[in-house]
Amino acid sequence: MSADLTTDGLRGGAASRSPDDSPVPVDWALVRRLHEVTASGLAGELKRRPSLSPAAQQELARTLIQDGIDELVRERMHAGPAVPSAAEERAITEAVFAAQFGLGRLQPYVDNPLVENIEAHGHDNVWIGYADGRDVRVAPIADSDEDLVRQLQHIAARLGRAERTLTTASPLLTMRLPDGSRLAAVIETVPRPQLVIRRHRIRNVDLDDLVELRAIDQPLAEFLRAAVRARKNIVVTGGQGAGKTLLLRGLANELPVEENLATIEKHFELLLHELPDRHPRVVPFEAREGTGERGSDGRRLGEVTLTELVEHALVMNVSRVWLGEVRGDEAWPLIEVMEAGEGGSCCTLHARSAHHAFERLANLCMRGRAAVSPEHAYRSCASAIDLVVHITTVDERWIGGERHRFVSQVVECNGVGEGGRPAVTDVFVPGPDGRAVPDHDPVALADYVRVGFDPDWLRPGRGGHWAAAVGGRR
Repeated sequence: MSADLTTDGLRGGAASRSPDDSPVPVDWALVRRLHEVTASGLAGELKRRPSLSPAAQQELARTLIQDGIDELVRERMHAGPAVPSAAEERAITEAVFAAQFGLGRLQPYVDNPLVENIEAHGHDNVWIGYADGRDVRVAPIADSDEDLVRQLQHIAARLGRAERTLTTASPLLTMRLPDGSRLAAVIETVPRPQLVIRRHRIRNVDLDDLVELRAIDQPLAEFLRAAVRARKNIVVTGGQGAGKTLLLRGLANELPVEENLATIEKHFELLLHELPDRHPRVVPFEAREGTGERGSDGRRLGEVTLTELVEHALVMNVSRVWLGEVRGDEAWPLIEVMEAGEGGSCCTLHARSAHHAFERLANLCMRGRAAVSPEHAYRSCASAIDLVVHITTVDERWIGGERHRFVSQVVECNGVGEGGRPAVTDVFVPGPDGRAVPDHDPVALADYVRVGFDPDWLRPGRGGHWAAAVGGRR
């Protein structure tokens, strides 16, 4: 892991750059002062005109910011200090505007298309994860931990789909940002405020794109494409940040345009409904946390759970149900949907291998339904699931290498086997470099051939670099 302590951020947390592309230092005390003046002026105007549109609010804010900068220039001209340059004025304007309507000092990182993750352990221990695998420590994102908490409270109140809170009574915050990123923050239960923002850099992706990204090889792309067409129920597994959601998007983009499906997520991450050309008939469901005190049933007013959404999706005339991530009680109704529906449903699941997925799902089913016995849970999982696709992350940055993420296993489920556990076939297994290579024909090969799959993709001599690895094993 690299830690570049001479980055732009530690030289001042630049919000803009000068014409020669060097970072422009920002006086954050001045930004805070201008933000207070701008916010006060904006609040006063909203009292007089409560129906002021968001666009009008932003235009007014820019006017107030410019008025504040003009006043600063006049003060400095009379007092003697150098007046801000044009680049410095732009940097100050952007920083104040981001403090009011965006993410404050975090905004430049969220705007950077190369940033994947933002992580803060307190206001001054901040790390940026880039798409090329680098983790870089950057400048403080607030003046103090207390200031960071105030910023997070401002973000929660203004930028979510529904107003959220971050207080002593509600110390956990998870929300979707306007650009689709997911923000999670914790206070009170930790020594210092913790913040993580996970960004979704690549949204419009298909299986051919994943081949180019070396996440999968062509034989596997052809097999997965046929699996979607054959309406196989697919579970995508892997660790945190492995790329499960990205693969799920790639699978979804193999669907016919006329397909009607429901996506169900705790927070929107698949974002298929934002691709109307590819998915004009998607019903996007997002869970809702609820507000206020908990009732006698333990639920907050207005709460809508993933379990309820899975059950409700069946009445929305959809042919497939795609659940962004299975993590709790929703596992059992999803398994029931997979068992009873037309097929073609998908989900992601945290699991350390394709085979471990069945243990995880069975445990989640039993946790969500006290009446579900282990035998019933395993039998239902075996009946519902057709394929488990596992993504492996290999991170060798600590020894000077790189981080790689790729599909390493595809397991076919063939019903109940010995001991009541699912009977499986290893269709793709890890090759010499860990990447998935064909190993056995699926038992249901005829289903894939019926939708156009060429079985020769599972034979040696097809697909490029993996052919040599397979050739000596058959």
